[in-house]
Amino acid sequence: MIGTKTHTAFNEQINHELYSAYLYLSMAAYFHSLGFEGFANWMRVQKREEDSHAMKFIDHLRDRDARIELEAIDKPKLKWASPLDAFKGALEHEKFITSKINGLCKLAEKESDYAAKVFLDWFVKEQVEEEASASAIVQKLERIKDSGAGLIMLDKELGKREFHG
Repeated sequence: MIGTKTHTAFNEQINHELYSAYLYLSMAAYFHSLGFEGFANWMRVQKREEDSHAMKFIDHLRDRDARIELEAIDKPKLKWASPLDAFKGALEHEKFITSKINGLCKLAEKESDYAAKVFLDWFVKEQVEEEASASAIVQKLERIKDSGAGLIMLDKELGKREFHG
């Protein structure tokens, strides 16, 4: 049986994951408005990943016969000062999600909920990848600065990303 606090926290995490998807969709719309289809593609793929993360939590709760409680999703930011600003925002958001996953791990341990702990191990590894991916793009954008050619090349590179759910 899932612990009461872990159950509540997992429902909260579903909301965080759905907000993440909503945020990345907003970022994709921002990049579409600038004509950066590759950047938009990267964000759309990220949105799909976040949707799948929310579903993992939903399925885990369902498998443990725990009630799923969906809450309202906050409105995400709509504009950023630059592609770099958007990706810095994505990186900061991933760090926030990492802190939430780490908190869930501590809670699962505290409640001796080993099924939740094993489930969360996947997310711990995933967050390392999520932060590394966003950080690498931030670093590239910091090197590119306002170089039109550099932005076009990176846009083309990011357009190749595919969802592997």
